[in-house]
Amino acid sequence: MPTSTHLPSSQLPLARRDWALFLDFDGTLVSLAAHPDDVRVSPRLKTLLGELDKTFGGAVAVVSGRPLDQLERLLAPISLPMAGVHGLEWRDADGTRHTAVDQPAQLASCRDALAAFVEAHPGLYYEDKGVSLTLHYRGAPQLAEACREFFETQHRALGETFELVPGKCVLELRPSGYHKGTAVARLLDETPAFQARTPVFIGDDVTDEDAFRIVNARGGHSVRVGSQDETAATCYLESVQEVLTWLESLTTQDP
Repeated sequence: MPTSTHLPSSQLPLARRDWALFLDFDGTLVSLAAHPDDVRVSPRLKTLLGELDKTFGGAVAVVSGRPLDQLERLLAPISLPMAGVHGLEWRDADGTRHTAVDQPAQLASCRDALAAFVEAHPGLYYEDKGVSLTLHYRGAPQLAEACREFFETQHRALGETFELVPGKCVLELRPSGYHKGTAVARLLDETPAFQARTPVFIGDDVTDEDAFRIVNARGGHSVRVGSQDETAATCYLESVQEVLTWLESLTTQDP
């Protein structure tokens, strides 16, 4: 299976009941919003996730850059395995929570600088996720370069134990060594419901590329949402609506 970037195919894989399904959230299950708090989850989506969970025997997980607290609030009362902050924290289907690292003390000075930077630039928004810091500039795209330069300065001060990760109008500083791919691998290796299954990951952003590569290396299927750009994903869907329609088809046919 491919691990380098290429143009993905429009041909989706034939569904099988031995899949383990991993779903990004923003831009995949719900449309992107100007502010993360503006996102709403429809009853349709919650019903769909419950049906998928039954179809695939509990081997369905949400893997997101959002903190677990937000995912749980948005998706309640659905109880699925979830990975938040790109795999830095996760929860089992029964609600047991885990974290990969303690809240890094090194982020303290960066928090103060980030708060001051955002206050001085209208249209920006930041999230303090405890184990990472995220800067959103969707509301002020003209500040993209200034945001990048600011976070690069903070990254140099923090050192190589942290990494700077770009996304769609967002930048994140987080501890190195954790990403959506490691979250997927952990579930496949350590959670019985996911073991011995073919992994399928659906995501829309550059932060999903790590998961695409992990899934490809394990003989699975990776689906990029959005334009047919260079990606590690093997195939693509054009929109959130197409994702939901395809996922619904997985629950109605006999894979």
